[in-house]
Amino acid sequence: MVKTWVEDLIFNKTSEGLIIQEIILKEISQRLHTSYRTASMEEESKNIDGYIGEIPVQIKPDTYLAQKAIVKEKINVPIIYYKKTDKYLTIITDMIK
Repeated sequence: MVKTWVEDLIFNKTSEGLIIQEIILKEISQRLHTSYRTASMEEESKNIDGYIGEIPVQIKPDTYLAQKAIVKEKINVPIIYYKKTDKYLTIITDMIK
């Protein structure tokens, strides 16, 4: 059971999360007419998932909002939330007006 859970986490959830991060970074950077890049391992250790232009950002699923009170994670960069269903991906951010 643990092996199945770990395989699902590594092969499905982690890769899906990375793909979603890239999609969000690309979409917002295109709307803002700027560049984007994913974070280095050193930057990720500082809770940075990527950069939109020169702005470091963290990307979290909307379910993180419900867990925010119990998660003791200090994030000092703008957070972009997303909601994913089987049919669509919604980006929730103040960066795009």
